[in-house]
Amino acid sequence: SGFTLENLAIEDSKGDGLKVNEGQNITIRGVRVEWTGGPKSTNGAYGIYPVKTHDTLIENCVVIGASDAGIYVGQSKNIVMRGNRVEYNVAGTEVENSIDADVYGNTATNNTGGILVFNMPNITQPGHSTRVHGNKVFKNNTGNFAAKGAAVASVPAGSGVVVNSNDQVEIFDNDIADNDTANVIVSSYWSTGYMNKYGVAKAYDPYPEEIYVYGNRFKGGGESPDGLDLKTLKVAMYGLNGRLPDILWDGYVNAKRMKDGKAV
Repeated sequence: SGFTLENLAIEDSKGDGLKVNEGQNITIRGVRVEWTGGPKSTNGAYGIYPVKTHDTLIENCVVIGASDAGIYVGQSKNIVMRGNRVEYNVAGTEVENSIDADVYGNTATNNTGGILVFNMPNITQPGHSTRVHGNKVFKNNTGNFAAKGAAVASVPAGSGVVVNSNDQVEIFDNDIADNDTANVIVSSYWSTGYMNKYGVAKAYDPYPEEIYVYGNRFKGGGESPDGLDLKTLKVAMYGLNGRLPDILWDGYVNAKRMKDGKAV
């Protein structure tokens, strides 16, 4: 706890670049983590990887080539991720099962998915209350090179901002462009195709709820979705020369929260 790590480079680590396990009042600033051979499934999984931390700031960092997530914050509270650049990772940045994350002023490009906000099952802390704003998220069309069985292996190439099974997420004032599947995807656990061998805990909420997408600037995207199901959807709904909408929602809802066909 109570430390600053700044102005250094970590290259071609066999495993994760920088991992912080537990602790509070942590600053990671001006750190570059890179796998210099380009995107490969043999690269380390995570670039910058704080888990179970409180009051964590990650700013002005660069991560390139992580086979899972460039900058990942998991099971943490009170996080700020700002001014970072993430390229050629499977997930550019990922907030997973975390509370009160502020993700702003970042640039995510050439990843499989630009910015992810996820809740995974069988983790004691469910995440909520993430703000994603003022970011540049464009051309995240790199083919998915995650290791087989990894949760992010289900992320389609061409994903801009992805919310999966998380609640109370605001996505606003971003420039989001030219992500070939969709600029924004809101989905439940059931549509990911990621079904782990341990099953799903009874307390787990697989549905994304209270998601607010407003005031963003969209351009292009949706012309060449990844995966046969999404390609088929695009052609069926919008024709060969059409495109999927800027915001793509999988349509799963919690039946227990429905009354007369409306969410309550």
